Amino acid sequence: MSQKENNLAIALVSGGMDSLLSAAIASSNHEHLAFLHLNYGQKTEEKELECFHKIAEFYNVPKELRKVVDVTFLKQIGGSSLTDDGIDVKKYKGDSDEIPDSYVPFRNTHIVSMAVSWAEVIGAKKIYIGAVEEDSSGYPDCRPSYYKALNALIKEGTKDGDIEVITPVIHMKKFEIVKKAVEMKAPIQNSWSCYARGDKACGVCDSCALRLRGFGQAGMEDPIEYDQRPKY
Repeated sequence: MSQKENNLAIALVSGGMDSLLSAAIASSNHEHLAFLHLNYGQKTEEKELECFHKIAEFYNVPKELRKVVDVTFLKQIGGSSLTDDGIDVKKYKGDSDEIPDSYVPFRNTHIVSMAVSWAEVIGAKKIYIGAVEEDSSGYPDCRPSYYKALNALIKEGTKDGDIEVITPVIHMKKFEIVKKAVEMKAPIQNSWSCYARGDKACGVCDSCALRLRGFGQAGMEDPIEYDQRPKY
């Protein structure tokens, strides 16, 4: 087992399964972690925040190194079914190359910018984000080329130019993420992927469908509660 780096890293933790595994990998690489979560007016904001704190407890992140930032201006801007009350969360209709209306315009840039600002303050040099290329046909800010450009921008626009965004799960499929999270004993039961509901997962939105399909392909049962569990 490789030795952990004795420095501070920031993990962006939405509460979802991808960010959970990214945080688990960050924990395996670094002695000290800080967790960042953004409330941006999403429909499952309360549930995601609850998951964030449970995951932070699991990885022993001290309260002073848990940052929850309010960026509800993304709700004011709207344009996404996650934030705009005038746009319903759609049911999964199969894979598509079209950008879905769950895309929050330029969201990851806002999120990473907050993390970089905080990193400069607390001395963190690595920022872990659970972006997945599998989602990139729908979300342009999940592409490897996007993070290459973003890291070049960070290098140019920060005081020391030595902060880097790490994307440890970007090339993984959902079933691989499920298997790896189980292998690393990450608390999957404390993660949340549903776009529509916070009481129990709907099972039919795009994110629930991808998650359930990932568990199915991994030959495993998702431990969270669903309103319905279609086979995908």
